[in-house]
Amino acid sequence: MSPAIVEVENLTKRYDAVEALRGVSFQVHEGEVFGLLGPNGAGKTTTVEILEGLRTPDSGRVTVCGLDPQRSGASFQQEIGAVLQSTALPEKLRVREALKLFSSFYKRRRDPGELLRRFGLEEKRHTLYAQLSGGQKQRLALALALVNEPRVLFLDEPTAGLDAQVRRDMYDIIEELQREKKTILLTTHYIEEAERLCDRVAIIDHGRVIALGSPRELKQRSAGTTRIEVRLARPESDGALCQLDAVADCRAFEGSYVLHSRRAPQTLVALVKHLEAHGNQLSSLEIAPPSLEDVFLELTGRRLRD
Repeated sequence: MSPAIVEVENLTKRYDAVEALRGVSFQVHEGEVFGLLGPNGAGKTTTVEILEGLRTPDSGRVTVCGLDPQRSGASFQQEIGAVLQSTALPEKLRVREALKLFSSFYKRRRDPGELLRRFGLEEKRHTLYAQLSGGQKQRLALALALVNEPRVLFLDEPTAGLDAQVRRDMYDIIEELQREKKTILLTTHYIEEAERLCDRVAIIDHGRVIALGSPRELKQRSAGTTRIEVRLARPESDGALCQLDAVADCRAFEGSYVLHSRRAPQTLVALVKHLEAHGNQLSSLEIAPPSLEDVFLELTGRRLRD
């Protein structure tokens, strides 16, 4: 495995009575896409802002490219690129002007014209920032983050608020960067984003890393089971559903029930018989292999998006 280019050790941060980070530790290796996956308020953005040098930790050790973000000043800023949760540029700044302006801040610079072509912004090069769509603004933010050929790229919720098609376009761009062996640390609360894009994932909740590994490794926690989610015409006792054939685990969430079955066919037959015996009916049924959300569910007893 390549050397660690980002190191985080026992990181803590408190905002008054709120303990945002409670001993967060992980490493990011050069050339990998590493994800911080967790619900809103879990501590993902606080962690990334400390790594970017935007916030000071209360305790712990952080290095990025061998540098301390708090003490290395301009030399540190030369090594990183960042897309924040919200990018705001002057409304009358034109796309090409923004790239030329940002490139002037760095010793190591990409050609603005090449970035315009790469991110599909060539036809928008003279367009005012205020006139760009949400997807175009996000592509510009990525281009600006890459203008200095950063060794580490931070993406904080890069697809939040984008529609499904624009989100898929962003995935394609990130996957292209992944093939180029760019080191990327991204935060997300989208399960499919973490599973599709990340080489490794740290699942974070209430300021702690509760699981760490590749998506495949993490899903091995639920290996050998099938995820069955059902909605019923009227509520059932989840304890009763747990007694169905081959059910390893069952939890109720907002009118639906998530069962993990070791033998899905037997569980489905038993479920239908149980509902018939109790005069109940299926409203919906979804069967899928375990996901990272199931890992989060098993570790916390709640859904990732709750």
